[in-house]
Amino acid sequence: MSAEHTHDEHGTAHAEHEGMTKKKIWQVFFYMLGITAIEFFIALYLLPKGILGHGMGNFIYVILTLVKAFYIVAYFMHLKYEKFALKTGIMVSLVFIVYFIILMLTEGSYQYLHMN
Repeated sequence: MSAEHTHDEHGTAHAEHEGMTKKKIWQVFFYMLGITAIEFFIALYLLPKGILGHGMGNFIYVILTLVKAFYIVAYFMHLKYEKFALKTGIMVSLVFIVYFIILMLTEGSYQYLHMN
């Protein structure tokens, strides 16, 4: 039996990360490469030409970066294959962190606008 297989208490072998094949790794790589190409296109063409506003460009960057972060965490850090409780704990923490960042940015802009 190879090192990739583990045994449960009944002696049944399970593949540790059965969904991660070379094909899937390359597929995720090319998804992320495509997203990065879109980000470069926005930064080097759409924003300088004025086709897209900076606020909308930043919003799109954040969304695309979160999509790339999902692929990294889900596939390369193998979170996709973890138990539901671990996924839920991480997602709840992420929601609170994003909420905290939004609150701090809102408070910071409020202070900046009303101190002048």
